[in-house]
Amino acid sequence: MAAEPLKTLFHPFEAEALPLPQKQARVLFLGAEPGFRLPDGFDAALHLVQGFRPHFRALQASGYTVTPRAEGSAFDAALVLCGRHRGQNELRIAEAIERVSPGGLIVVAGGKEDGVDSLRKRIDGLVPLAAHLPKHHGVAFWFRRAGAEAAEALRVSNPDLVVEGRFRTAPGMFSFDRVDAGSKLLLDSLPQGLAGNAADFCAGWGYLAAKVAERSTGLSALDLYEADFEALEAARLNVRGAVEPRFFWTDLLTETVERRYDAIVMNPPFHTGRAAEPGIGAGMIRAASKALKPGGRLFMVANRQLPYEQVLAATFSSHAEVASDGMFKVFSARR
Repeated sequence: MAAEPLKTLFHPFEAEALPLPQKQARVLFLGAEPGFRLPDGFDAALHLVQGFRPHFRALQASGYTVTPRAEGSAFDAALVLCGRHRGQNELRIAEAIERVSPGGLIVVAGGKEDGVDSLRKRIDGLVPLAAHLPKHHGVAFWFRRAGAEAAEALRVSNPDLVVEGRFRTAPGMFSFDRVDAGSKLLLDSLPQGLAGNAADFCAGWGYLAAKVAERSTGLSALDLYEADFEALEAARLNVRGAVEPRFFWTDLLTETVERRYDAIVMNPPFHTGRAAEPGIGAGMIRAASKALKPGGRLFMVANRQLPYEQVLAATFSSHAEVASDGMFKVFSARR
């Protein structure tokens, strides 16, 4: 979670560099993450936007109004929490400009290690900044919404992409500008045709599922599970087949999968921010085991250094490494 950038975002209000919004004000919060603390007297109605399912659920559980995509217009102000993806950050600022009333305040913050200084200079070249304030290893900067020209420039600089001539993606998604090498190795290692009910866990923008649908004529169902709302929406455009795919915006680590499958393919994430976190992949392996029918098979790819063999041995009746290269290894496991 972005604990430090969250503190940076609200610091201008705490330091009285900015006035607290009035109680009747409507404030859009793009990229909202759990764990933020509102300054005393910050009584405005917050409308949170978060498309990452674990964060979305945590914010909902805290009692906030939150949607996976921005809704509404004519907000009095907007808060933008930046992350590691420059294109996604710029698109969030564009969204803030488009949805805030003329003259409305837009406050942006991010960590220095994530490039917020270069982002600040970039935005200052499009719309004059009122001020900026460093704190908590990050920087907050702010400006007033004048027109839509800056938003248009940011969108032109960050268009949706088409990978391999057919897959629609957008900045901020995992491997948004190319097919991930691990996914490609996993695809090349799969049996020629999967049959029965199949699922893609951590489906992203749908590359694996689309390829499985193309080569597997014996499928009776194909379901995609993904925690990134925008990636799943892209997958809806990218995945077609003889069977109509189904799409589930799900946190596989905390939400139960009700359906049961003959085969699951999976390229699980293994990072929390910049730190490797093998526990994520281990949790995904356990979720896959529970979702498979007896005798069902899991096919997954992982970075070579990640120690998944122990959890595979504990949750499956058998497993084997079926392919590898300098960076990745592919496992086949049977429930």
